[in-house]
Order: sequence, then C-alpha cells, then structure tokens
Amino acid sequence: MELDDRSFEPSLAASGCFDASGCRSVCQNCRVRLLSVCSALDDHEIHELDAIMHHASLAPKNTLFSQGDAATSLYTITAGTLRLHYDLPDGRRQIVGFAMPGDFLGLSLEPRFGLTADALTKVSLCRFERPRFMALMERHPSMMRKMHEVASHELAIAQEHMVVLGRRRAEERVASFLIKWWQRLKRIQGPSPTVPLPMGRQDIADHLGLTIETVSRTLARWMRERIILDVPDGVRILDPARLQEMLGN
Repeated sequence: MELDDRSFEPSLAASGCFDASGCRSVCQNCRVRLLSVCSALDDHEIHELDAIMHHASLAPKNTLFSQGDAATSLYTITAGTLRLHYDLPDGRRQIVGFAMPGDFLGLSLEPRFGLTADALTKVSLCRFERPRFMALMERHPSMMRKMHEVASHELAIAQEHMVVLGRRRAEERVASFLIKWWQRLKRIQGPSPTVPLPMGRQDIADHLGLTIETVSRTLARWMRERIILDVPDGVRILDPARLQEMLGN
C-alpha cells in the first residue's frame, strides 16, 4: 500500500489550521464534515478530533487495506472514490459498494477488516488510530449515537442491495445503480445531470451480479434511446423519469 500519511498539528498556522485562540481548526474547515460522523462534534469539541487525526492520500489503483488486515485504524474519506469488495477463495470478487467523500470506514468492532478497499481515483482521507478514536467516542456520547446512526444506515443499504440482487431484473439493477449513485453525488456536489463514473463497466457488473456484456448492452441501448448520454468519465442522465419507471417509481 502506498499511503502518504502525515499528521496535522492544529496549532500550525502554516497548515491552515488554528488553535483555541479564536482561529478555526482543520476539522472545522473540512468541506465534508457535515456529511461524516465528525458532524456529531460541535466547534468547541472538534479540536479533540484534530488532535488524533492524520491526513493521508492514496494513489489510484492502490489499496487502503485488504481483507484480513488488522483493523488498527478508522478512516473518513474527504475526496475521491474507493471500491469495497470481498475476495473469494477461488479468485472471484463481490463488490459490495463504493466509498465517497463523507463515508466512514472501519465501523466494525472486529479485529480484522472483512473486505478490501482499493482507490479508483486519487483519494484523500483522515486516519484515526482505533484506540484513540474509541476513547474520544466514550467522552462524547453524541459521537457514539452518530456512529450507531451511520451503522444502521449502512445496514439498510446492504439489505436493499440484497433485494436488488435477488429480485430485480438486469435492467432494473443497472437503473437502480445509476439513480442511487446520482443521488449520492447530488448530496456531495449539488444537483447536476452529469454522473461521473470512476468505476469501470466490470466494477458495475461485479457490484450488480451481472456480466460486463449485460451492463454494456444495457447502457448502449439507453444511449440509443436518449435516456442517457455518454460523456467523458461518466454519463449524463437525459430522462431520469424513464429510469425511475423501470423501478416502478
């Protein structure tokens, strides 16, 4: 893993973060703070998070952690996209999701990671050593409640994905993926008809339990029908109502 990891020191003005003298901290200035578990801490408490946070970056195609690695750290994604997948003994993989800015990795209390996280793009993140982060949560019950809220949301997403894999037709699976990915991007970046797709067709297929041929044929047909338009690094949704209709919405 090529992880560029360096600590932030909250009192260093040169780093753009400030101390309790009235200046703002790195975490206060973070553009994804309100999307992450860090939002549970107010401006008077956030300096404690600064004190245990390490900034890190990951180049595309590099691995943040692998299935079976010791889970000694937790991470908040501040920029970029990660692919999350289970690796099967026979070499196959199941992509369970894609992590985006504001997402928190390492919620499980298991001593080892149960999946692998690879960078699809350049990724920036905040790393926290698990013992220090857990001690912080014990001091701030609001953060513990936020962690439970995030865990419950992730469980609901996992259950919904099981329904997609088990009950939806191929076209419905692809439509569901595009709509939900579009909605996640809207939450982070604001509304836009353009949907960047940092993952490849094979990644989408492995996530949806389909073949790459099925995904490619489905997207190509939607382009011919002017439901979507192919653009560099993604697609533009021209007819969102048609995609919603495929799901019965």
